[in-house]
Amino acid sequence: MYRRSLKRALDAVVASLALLLVLPALFLIALAIRIQLGSPVFFLQVRPGRQGRLFTIVKFRTMRDARDRSGRLLPDAARLTRFGAFLRSTSLDELPELWNVIKGDMSLVGPRPLLVQYLDRYTPGQARRHDVRPGITGLAQVAGRNALTWDQKFAFDVNYVERCSLRLDLGIVLRTVRLVVARTGVNHPGHATMEEFVGSAPQ
Repeated sequence: MYRRSLKRALDAVVASLALLLVLPALFLIALAIRIQLGSPVFFLQVRPGRQGRLFTIVKFRTMRDARDRSGRLLPDAARLTRFGAFLRSTSLDELPELWNVIKGDMSLVGPRPLLVQYLDRYTPGQARRHDVRPGITGLAQVAGRNALTWDQKFAFDVNYVERCSLRLDLGIVLRTVRLVVARTGVNHPGHATMEEFVGSAPQ
């Protein structure tokens, strides 16, 4: 029952209340981004959700639009400012995703929504991460965030799909709060954020 209906109802109620509570903070963050990085304030990108259905995720922008002479975006490390890194490390850039939760595109807890181009790179087992709505936080995030390898992340994602429950979600939310305060696991070793997923090696 929790997975079928109660989880979605709780998501909508909690996300709506949370959005109202953080509205002043959202305004201040948006103003700071406008001053530090310019326009646009929000980062919009199409991501795959439950069953691979596409939706537009809404986050605060954390990178400059810096490009090389050919017009191609520079690597993340060259575009991520100290202010943007702060937003990421504190997860403040994720706050606008509460709107995605209210709309039903996402859940408060679930596997993180990744890039569309990764869809055909998953193994059948890894693709099970799309059996549930993606989340603002999830089991992989509290287990190591970007410090994990891709295979480790997907193993946690599938484990969440199999074990999804109210108790598990509450535990993940509490652990998320502790990790955000500690600001750990923000970067994958040697990368500004996380290296690209190119597919898992055959076992």
